[in-house]
Amino acid sequence: MTLKCISPIDGSVFAERPTLSLEAATDAVVRARAAQKAWAARSLAERTELVMDGVAAVGAMNDEIVPELAHMMGRPVRYGGEFGGFEERASHMATIAKEALADIAVGEDDTFKRYIKRLPHGVVFVVAPWNYPYMTAINTVAPALIAGNTVILKHASQTLLAGERMAAAFHAAGVPTDVFQNLFLDHDVTTDLISANAFDFVNFTGSVGGGRAMEHAAAGTFTGVGTELGGKDPGYVMDDADLEAAVDTLIDGAMFNSGQCCCGIERIYVHESLYDAFVDKAVAIVQAMKLGNPLDPDTTIGPMANTRFAKEVRAQIDEAVAAGAVPHIDTMPADEGGAYLTPQILTNVTHDMRVMREESFGPVVGIMKVTSDEEAIELMNDSEFGLTASLWTRDIDRAARVGDRIETGTVFMNRADYLDPGLCWTGCKNTGRGGGLSVIGYHNLTRPKSYHLKKVTA
Repeated sequence: MTLKCISPIDGSVFAERPTLSLEAATDAVVRARAAQKAWAARSLAERTELVMDGVAAVGAMNDEIVPELAHMMGRPVRYGGEFGGFEERASHMATIAKEALADIAVGEDDTFKRYIKRLPHGVVFVVAPWNYPYMTAINTVAPALIAGNTVILKHASQTLLAGERMAAAFHAAGVPTDVFQNLFLDHDVTTDLISANAFDFVNFTGSVGGGRAMEHAAAGTFTGVGTELGGKDPGYVMDDADLEAAVDTLIDGAMFNSGQCCCGIERIYVHESLYDAFVDKAVAIVQAMKLGNPLDPDTTIGPMANTRFAKEVRAQIDEAVAAGAVPHIDTMPADEGGAYLTPQILTNVTHDMRVMREESFGPVVGIMKVTSDEEAIELMNDSEFGLTASLWTRDIDRAARVGDRIETGTVFMNRADYLDPGLCWTGCKNTGRGGGLSVIGYHNLTRPKSYHLKKVTA
């Protein structure tokens, strides 16, 4: 089988790679397992230094990576790629590694010494998505390697070259080839490997269906599976919000990367006192966007990564409009009915519409008027997903009270669409389970081992 990356720029095949057979993939995993003990035996400082050297080597490729990303998934070159967030996340995990992986002292006296160690799982399998192919991968790759695991990376076919570049950079920096491997695998081989207990931990970022497939494959193997799946992240603008900041940030969170962000804003609830002004300002922002070829430095919003993704967003918009929703953005010249999709703002929406319930993962956002915190909380929780929620108010205590009642993994106040590596990246409901980054990320990539040592006193 051959994996193909179809460029959203023009529909051409940008890259293709043959997939590995089950036998070849199994051999790669065997080599990873054989290399793990020696890698874990290196000092934490040495592993950390090698990983950060690998991160720097990726940064040295950035001039090539940025246009490559435009070709593979459509992000405009004007935004400069992902290296800022890529480095920030890896650097934070490197900084906290010593403390996060330190033994947990339980107590010592004349008779006993008791403590808990954190040990690497062994071989960690990372399945990364296409929307932020470098940042999403490094979330797990860096801490997994630093903790002493070996890593097998499988990247999405839409961003076929990202994992290959990461592996090449890390190998050039001195990370052994069997310690970090990028493999091209089809779904059947991936399922067979997980079912055969090839891995000690699986981290998957992608669709709800993909997450279910991972859990089904791992059933009965006792392999840990961490998932970050779908989202329908809400923003709530309270009556005392900074309106300008709320509009700028929430609309950027809805439209950046053509709406293809894990924690992008997909629905907005605005207090009735600010609603009309919010909508007017939001429409003006989106009308000023330039849809076009992502290689053009003047383009501010590029095509969606694939025509089938754009087709689903168009369907949600069309269904909503047919049911009474009001569209505010006229079709842009570059919108050819394929991957190039006009960003859209919808009002007069309800939760009976798919665009307000199902993940869109595209440049569309519905805006609803609310009269109270109580109404907003009920609407925000009326979702099968729970990744982030963005609250806009000048009152931090009010934000905390509202946030406590929202079924979500992260609560933002006066910001949105950002992954803080010091905080656990996690979700609830159909967004999945587990947690990445932060100290908790290290705990999920290691296992506890308890020591109860009785001293000889006679």
